Amino acid sequence: MPEGDTVWNTARVLHRALAGARITRSDFRVPQLATTDLSDWTVRESASRGKHLLLRLSSPGRSPAGQPATDTLWTLHSHLRMDGAWRAYAPGERWGGRPAHLIRVVLHSPAAVAVGYHLHEMSLLPTAEEDRLVGHLGPDLLGPDWDPDEAARRLGDHPEQTIGEALLDQRNLAGVGNLYKCEVLFLRGVSPWTPVGAVSDLPGMVALAQRLLAANRGRWTQSSTGSLHRGQTSYVYGRRAQPCRRCGTAIRKEELGERVTYWCPVCQPEHAGRPEPG
Repeated sequence: MPEGDTVWNTARVLHRALAGARITRSDFRVPQLATTDLSDWTVRESASRGKHLLLRLSSPGRSPAGQPATDTLWTLHSHLRMDGAWRAYAPGERWGGRPAHLIRVVLHSPAAVAVGYHLHEMSLLPTAEEDRLVGHLGPDLLGPDWDPDEAARRLGDHPEQTIGEALLDQRNLAGVGNLYKCEVLFLRGVSPWTPVGAVSDLPGMVALAQRLLAANRGRWTQSSTGSLHRGQTSYVYGRRAQPCRRCGTAIRKEELGERVTYWCPVCQPEHAGRPEPG
């Protein structure tokens, strides 16, 4: 699943391509929006909220269905999940990189064409009602609402939950995915199975997560080690059976909740209450 920095980068690609532009033609290929027509609408901005993409538009005095509109500001919402992507192309440029049957929406403007592939949870709603979709999220690690104290408080509200699962819960803090979860826990020397209530420094963990995402903002190669060379960008994530960069112990991989987890059993001592691997 894309991490918060990937979604942030995607939002900026769309913003550079479309912000201020008038949509000349739209093509929705999802049932719930199949009859929607955004021609003559203007793109105000593209933003991210955790792992959600929000394309904000102003209507020319009519609703998406063509009726007179009382709301003039609307938001096209999408979620990338595991495999979604937005691409921006120049007019006339070949749309490459993804099969055509995965296209869910195409937005044409005079200077660019934005194509959404395999997008999820797509909806169009008044911008004033965005909280219906993203209001449950915790503080956004890359957003203007970032509040480390609130993020740490939300994590601490579930002391029995494992810290590995709590970091992925977007209601606590929005933007951490499986990669950053594994890397943050390694760097803090905490086992993924440690109950939140047994973690000694939640504020420090939250601050590190934000620093890692912010450091990778603006580039597509994600690194927690400081190196951008292939095979050197992570400490534990994706490195099952490879030697730990600190102690040489083989990195382990196991399921935690519904996600796989990578960790070093020496640098991240296992909590006494953790069940033995099956």
